Amino acid sequence: MLPYASKSVQQYAQRAAWGLTLIMLLSACVTRIVRSDEPKPDPEAKPTADAEAVADDYALMQVFVDTFEQIDRNYVKGVDRRELIEAAIRGMLAELDPYSNYISPEDLSGFNEDVEQEFGGIGIQVQYKPDSRQLVVMTPLPGSPAFKAGVLAGDTIAEIEGQPLSEFPKNKELQTAVSMLKGKPGVEVTIGVVHMGGTEIEQIKITREVIRLKTVLGSRYRSDGTWDYLIDGADKIGYIRLSHFSRRTAEELRGALRDLKKAGMQGLVLDLRFNPGGLLTAAVEVSDLFIESGKIVSTKGRNTAEQTRSAKRFGTYSGFPMAVLVNRFSASASEIVSAALQDHKRAIVVGERTWGKGSVQNVIEIEDGSSALKLTTASYHRPSGKNIHRFPDSKEEDEWGVMPDEGYNIRFSNEQMLGLNRSQRDREVIRPEPSEKESADGDAAGEETTGEETTDEAAEPEFVDTQLAKALEYIHERLHPAEEDPAPESDKPKAEPESKDAAAVRPPLRRPLPTSAT
Repeated sequence: MLPYASKSVQQYAQRAAWGLTLIMLLSACVTRIVRSDEPKPDPEAKPTADAEAVADDYALMQVFVDTFEQIDRNYVKGVDRRELIEAAIRGMLAELDPYSNYISPEDLSGFNEDVEQEFGGIGIQVQYKPDSRQLVVMTPLPGSPAFKAGVLAGDTIAEIEGQPLSEFPKNKELQTAVSMLKGKPGVEVTIGVVHMGGTEIEQIKITREVIRLKTVLGSRYRSDGTWDYLIDGADKIGYIRLSHFSRRTAEELRGALRDLKKAGMQGLVLDLRFNPGGLLTAAVEVSDLFIESGKIVSTKGRNTAEQTRSAKRFGTYSGFPMAVLVNRFSASASEIVSAALQDHKRAIVVGERTWGKGSVQNVIEIEDGSSALKLTTASYHRPSGKNIHRFPDSKEEDEWGVMPDEGYNIRFSNEQMLGLNRSQRDREVIRPEPSEKESADGDAAGEETTGEETTDEAAEPEFVDTQLAKALEYIHERLHPAEEDPAPESDKPKAEPESKDAAAVRPPLRRPLPTSAT
């Protein structure tokens, strides 16, 4: 708008702009193109169904534009037109289902980071403690710039780019810190670190790189930053946890399975608890690694024919017992994998009923790619044909989600879920090997050296992962069948609250604090 134009001219230009917008919106409703060489319609002919539909679309769009214009012109105070349009889009999508939504230009980058599991940063997981206003490093990511710079688990970040954490906006300390630590790869960021047990602030310059979060995790980190995928060295039982299903998940999983085969793996636990899902293609690829043939999943959309994804024998890992762990937060791609392995009797499912999301969303770019729609375009179906999707009116007794195998349904309380969450976080910490002096001191005192600080606080109750223990129990039974005649296939074991195998998975139970990866 020209700076010297009068107010009336500006208002006229504004109206003209919205008139043009109206024309464009109404034009979008036209479903047929009338060509100049087509015969002219008979004025006495009755309107066709297509013509009536077009007329209805015009009328509906007119309602929308009229409403928009009235708000813009007459609302008690000025409103941002962009915000109005985005609110209208969100309102339309909210009427469809919980999984369709609008991704604004401001949110698109974060959405892509979640899907791709990669971003520009220094490679640390941090936890904010609001009571002391401290940003504590949970662990550096293996091979990351922070790992190479000597940042260790337990270090406290006191400053970022010379600004003390205490000066960050209150209640936004974690978000502010993450936004400052993330950034363009190749650009330096300076952090002030207080190492665990110290008092001096060390200034460390770190050059950001593209951080690719691993979605395939093991039993524990070794001190060199590599995963140990064996949870039971004696019986050679592997343990792999998938945190998400990204484009790299299947490739990462192949690498972990190759390592386990070299180590002589005899059984495998695949942990999908808390896994919210991800890419459909990744779920199919992961399932295909364990199933030799047959249907993995089928999808059916309103405008597409049914598509079936099937397994291929080449590259399949078979010949060993397998258990899949799920809980009520295992969703979408996690349900595709667990259902496929269960239906093909390749693995038993242990834990509790899954979330119940049997729909597929497509990400559709709009505004030349600066924003997007995440729109439900299809539903998916497991090989057995059983329903997975939990509809808004679904009841507990209805069929939805993936149910554990009979005898392996072990539901955790909310407190146990917090303990499991903390257990998984503890497994992701890279702990340095104790020095010779620390080891000697520990031996002299007759105590186990853990490499962690001790406090005078009373020890918290230990967490016992009975779901994992039950999965290990199943695999042990398959590896060491009883000497007497095996029980009939119909005789399923009963769930037990605890087993001797649980001792290997007992990290302390603590309520998790706000965390983030940067």
